[in-house]
Amino acid sequence: MKNSVNLPQKLMLLGSGELGKEFAIAAQRLGNYVIAVDRYENAPAMQVADHSEVISMLSGDDLERVVSKHQPRYIIPEIEAIRTEKLQEFERRGITVIPTAAATNYTMNRDRIRELAHTKLGIRTAKYSYANNLKELIAVSEQIGFPNVVKPVMSSSGKGQSIVKNKADVEEAWNYAIAGSRGDNHKVIIEEFIDFEVEITLLTIKQWNAPTLFCPAIGHRQERGDYQESWQPAEIPEGMVTKAQEIATKITNSLGGAGIFGVEFFITKNEVIFSELSPRPHDTGMVTLISQNLNEFELHLRAILGLPIPTIELFCASASAVILAAEKSDSIIYTGLAKALAEPDVDIRLFGKPTAHPYRRMGIALAKARTVKQARAKATEAASQIQVVSV
Repeated sequence: MKNSVNLPQKLMLLGSGELGKEFAIAAQRLGNYVIAVDRYENAPAMQVADHSEVISMLSGDDLERVVSKHQPRYIIPEIEAIRTEKLQEFERRGITVIPTAAATNYTMNRDRIRELAHTKLGIRTAKYSYANNLKELIAVSEQIGFPNVVKPVMSSSGKGQSIVKNKADVEEAWNYAIAGSRGDNHKVIIEEFIDFEVEITLLTIKQWNAPTLFCPAIGHRQERGDYQESWQPAEIPEGMVTKAQEIATKITNSLGGAGIFGVEFFITKNEVIFSELSPRPHDTGMVTLISQNLNEFELHLRAILGLPIPTIELFCASASAVILAAEKSDSIIYTGLAKALAEPDVDIRLFGKPTAHPYRRMGIALAKARTVKQARAKATEAASQIQVVSV
């Protein structure tokens, strides 16, 4: 497929969080028109978009209404909880869905992408199984063994994910997974616990008519199933980077389309193990806002529009650290910003989320340094200076 590079283009974001906000900014810098869609008002991307709509993206009728109203050239999903069969219908009507409607359908649920990787492509993954109720979860957990990891098949930002250490923890894990599930699918995936050295994200840029490109691998650390900090480059052997690139190419080629994919891997002492994939910019990839000549949002845009990507350059060791809310509030302010920004080579992104709740990601600190260790320390310290205060 060859896409036009004539600008401006009309782009519709389905999901308008912090990733969508940065993408909208990148798109508008090249003169494009952005419609931001989400399930609540004043979502981050809506604050910078040309137009916004509030709908349920699990409603085919709502999707039909906004697409018919705006007639976008491109539909760009930012979240998983979308009525994907409707996207396939839009695609048949000539609208480009990124990366493709079929790929969005595959990656909407963890079970589909895991089956594609493991069963169809023969890619090494953690051992896994599924459960549709607590009784099945108990049986499967005992079969896979403890500890294991339980996740909803559909969620975002690690919601509903927990490590189950023994049988006594299974019921709590089931309740937590269902509470964190997005959409109308109450199904969980159970994985063996991998004793890894580091988790990485390999940002993989699939182009319409040019070779697949990669950003330098990004290391990241999670708590409660959600990323807390990321750093670039991940300090892993070059042979493992090459292996990860081979796997990422294989799976993204099978999905097709164009755009950036966040492909996650467990790196053990001896293996590169595929974990998950998002067909869009990745939260851990926000480190590229300070680390690279083209950040992940600019790369996503260029790949979508068929624009050239001459080079991807890593400036220096860089890191990101999240800024979290501590309590629920419908009215918030931020303190400590001046102190955080007093440190050289530190930057802050506050997402503009209208409400807060415990552990909600409200912003990130970004830092550059001579070494990854120094960059991580600077980013973590800067993030700790910012307080989300209820007023």
